[in-house]
Amino acid sequence: QGKQKKARKYAVMKRMISLRDQRINEKERAKAVVKKKEDPSAIKEREVPQHPSCLFFQYNTQLGPPYHILVDTNFINFSIKAKLDLVQSMMDCLYAKCIPCITDCVMGEIEKLGQKYRVALRIAKDPRFERLPCMHKGTYADDCLVQRVTQHKCYIVATVDKELKRRIRKIPGVPIMYISRHRYNIERMPDDYGAPRF
Repeated sequence: QGKQKKARKYAVMKRMISLRDQRINEKERAKAVVKKKEDPSAIKEREVPQHPSCLFFQYNTQLGPPYHILVDTNFINFSIKAKLDLVQSMMDCLYAKCIPCITDCVMGEIEKLGQKYRVALRIAKDPRFERLPCMHKGTYADDCLVQRVTQHKCYIVATVDKELKRRIRKIPGVPIMYISRHRYNIERMPDDYGAPRF
């Protein structure tokens, strides 16, 4: 049998005295807050995030061939599963030269996956891939990729991760490359660029 619960008497609790209470010495008493009247003629300052100048309506003017494509860990793995050559398939999708970019943290993630994903590691070390150095701690790539595309709008993000796609859709002017029907497809890119969408 457990301990019998003692019923607390109603409204019995220690009350803390307010710092503005009359019973406290005047020196130690907290001062009453006096509200300042707002000056109607004063200029109101508010922080508005600066929008990048490269965005023009829904188009991002910094995007153009050769395309720099930030590659995620799972994008490489799914490409191997779908038997797609990364650089060739990207060019088939965009009809232009593509430079896949791989960050240090994505590289670290692939290395951590171990022996099973050695093919992915070999692809990632391809000389056609551009290496981007990372300054942050750890190897969590999603935050790094989101931060990169927020600062520099010249990248297309290649990922299959639903969570990362959801985060990148909130950033204006960043197209997403994904895999569907055994080929690469791209969303949020003007229709005059690349292969027809389906």
